[in-house]
Parts: sequence; C-alpha cells; structure tokens
Amino acid sequence: MDVYGLTSRTTLRAAGISDDELARWCARGDLVRIARGSYLPAAAADGLDPAARHALEVRAALERLRVPVAASHVSAAALHCLPVWDLPLDRAHLIRLAPGSARRSARLHVHGASLADDEVDLLDGCRVTSVARTLVDIARTVPFEQAMAVTDAALRAGLVAPVSLAHARERARHRAGATAAGRVIAFADGRAESVGESRSRVALRRHGLPVPELQWDVRRGGRRIGRVDFGWPALRTVGEFDGRTKYSGADAAEVVWAEKRREDALRAEGLRVVRWTWADLADFDAIAARLRSAFAAS
Repeated sequence: MDVYGLTSRTTLRAAGISDDELARWCARGDLVRIARGSYLPAAAADGLDPAARHALEVRAALERLRVPVAASHVSAAALHCLPVWDLPLDRAHLIRLAPGSARRSARLHVHGASLADDEVDLLDGCRVTSVARTLVDIARTVPFEQAMAVTDAALRAGLVAPVSLAHARERARHRAGATAAGRVIAFADGRAESVGESRSRVALRRHGLPVPELQWDVRRGGRRIGRVDFGWPALRTVGEFDGRTKYSGADAAEVVWAEKRREDALRAEGLRVVRWTWADLADFDAIAARLRSAFAAS
C-alpha cells in the first residue's frame, strides 16, 4: 500500500489473498476498485471528490504501464492540485518519455507527443509534466473558459511564472492549438482569486465590457473602505462575485451583516455595486446589462 492508500492486485496476491476474496471484499464494500488492478480501502475512498479520485486513477495507470510515461494535460493538473473545473476526467492522460505512437482507450489516453527533460517533474514519486507544459497542453486542447480557470489558479498559487508560460507556449508553436494557448496565456491573471472570478473575467470579456481592475482597494484618503473583486474606478462601479450559494452555521448572520455593512460603505463612496453568483455565470446577459446601466450612470 502506498502513501495514498492504493494497493495493487499483485501486492494482495503476494500476501496470499485470492481473486475470490478480493471480489468478495469489493462486493462487500471493504475495498473500492480505483482502476484496473488497483484498490483503495473504503474508508480512504469515502468523500473523495472527482479530481482526487482522478489523481489516484492516474497514479494507478503510471504504476501499471510498462513503458516510461509522465502524467499530462488534465491528469497532470490534478496531480499538481490545480482546479480542473469542467474538464473531463474520464481518461488518464499520459505522454511517453520515449518516441512512440499514441494510444487511446475508454480509460487511458497515451499521447504521442515528445517531452524535453526540463518539461518533466517528479511529484511524490510520479513523473508529471511541468506546470508550464501542463497549462499549455490544456490551453491547446480545451475551451478558453476552462483553460483560464486552471491557468489563473496556477499563477495565483505561484506555481508558474508568466515568462515560463510564454516560453512553454513558444516551444509548442508548431502543435495544434498553439494559437488558442497564446490567447489564454495573454489573458491569464493570477489576481483572480477563484474559479468563479476567472469565469467572471471571461464573461466580462465575452460581453465586450471594459477591462476591470482586479482586487481593487477602495480607499478614502488613508482609510481602506474595502477590497472588491472587480473595479472600474473611472466608472464608479464595482463588481462582486459571490461564490457562496448559501450562508449557514452559527456565524451566518454575522457574515451577512458584515457583508451588508461593507456594501453600504462602498455605496456611501458613490460607487454602484453589481453582484453575481455561480448561477449568473451560466447566462451573464442580465448581469452585463446591469453593469452597462451602472457605467452609463457615472
């Protein structure tokens, strides 16, 4: 069993456990099959989110394959603990470390691309593409919004520098999707503090709205009024993404009251406040109209 709790059929068989016993343990719910030939104790599997489970599936695939490979694309992002919002997790994505043909099945995609030595990291014993290479591969192959969420997050966490991203994109200039990757890298901004804020940036851009100042510190003289997610100082407007779908717990009333006082203070400075939630990001038209009205009133 490894540090993540994964154990293989080979290890179990070596310990004297038969396939019949293994099948009974799985049927009884004592073990959970993570991937072909790899299992996790039920207690460890309980509560795994999809990204964490995918990371375990990738680890199992890396151990199972006989050819040298590195985790790549969304699988590398999961191992780097980056958000994989709305990215498909149905296959483990790997790149061969030596030349070879691509291979794709229901649960595995081995890419036929090449990797330089400096594009591979060793992460908890697993070979994985570097953060810069991972982000460029994702940006080449997935829609702009999903790529932006993971790229902003990597910049925010300090896992990659803009110059490294630009260099990785230049190395990929002859690969399919390189132009799309360039657009992602040009727009990426580590000041976006969540997937929701990254998606908000994309929504604002799609609707042709002015580029906001991210994490704008609103001040009067030397006194700080508050920091807002999106600010248009010249248009006296702020935008706030509220990622909390509901408030609960003993402190809920205090949180709501503090947020109301903060918004009142912003309005007292002559600022118009427009708020939106996760649900609004699916159809941003109404929020875009409210923002345009606020801008027009400046």
